[in-house]
Amino acid sequence: MTQPTRKLTMGSLFDGISGFPLASVRCGIEPIWASEIEPFPILVSKIRFPRMEQMGDITKLNGAYLPPVDIICGGSPCQDLSCAGLRAGLTGARSGLFMEQIRIIQEMRDADRKSGRTGVHIRPRFGIWENVVGALSSGRDAETGQKKPGADFQKVIEAFLQIEEPSLHVVRPETGRWEYAGGILGVRSSMAWIVWDAQHFGVPQRRRRVFLVADFAGYSAIPILAIPDSVPGYSAPRSLPRQIAATLIGSSFAYAGRA
Repeated sequence: MTQPTRKLTMGSLFDGISGFPLASVRCGIEPIWASEIEPFPILVSKIRFPRMEQMGDITKLNGAYLPPVDIICGGSPCQDLSCAGLRAGLTGARSGLFMEQIRIIQEMRDADRKSGRTGVHIRPRFGIWENVVGALSSGRDAETGQKKPGADFQKVIEAFLQIEEPSLHVVRPETGRWEYAGGILGVRSSMAWIVWDAQHFGVPQRRRRVFLVADFAGYSAIPILAIPDSVPGYSAPRSLPRQIAATLIGSSFAYAGRA
């Protein structure tokens, strides 16, 4: 007799009107809690997901005391990364809140590890991040303040990788231009990213966003993203599996190495 599969759980940071929780329930994942500060989005979320607990301001949360979940999602503020803004990048007050997501993931995993959990049982197992495509090209030199294209996304990748493997570092492409799809295999973890366009998913507008998946205890990040990048009737120009494969084979594939 087969054992019943345990339902995955998730927490949503920078929740807005609960886009990630909506996607999660459609995939059979249970949203447990969310973090948001704006009253109207919180009201919408309470109507949509009355059982999902609202945790409030992300800067006042400690991951060690949040209900442990399998997945932590977040679409951190994009204003400082967007090509339409002043491009302060991750040093900006708004987009810099991304590091709060990393902090909470780390705190929760550290607490789970201290409780005796190991390997794939440490929560969260997965991290998901979403942002504007400008995140791939924004960045400034920490010392000079001069523009350094691609530096911010390098920090994002390293931040996720170093949650489980602190000694891993990522080489920024010489051009500063990150490809629209890519992946990294660490010693015991992995991560991948892809740019998807809303027009290929039934939305009547061109809205490109970066989606990143991190697997802190395995190599499933790339397979998770290797799904069709459009829905029937809204064909994308090329398939996601081929796009990822081309990135992995090409010279633009990011390299993670020990310091």
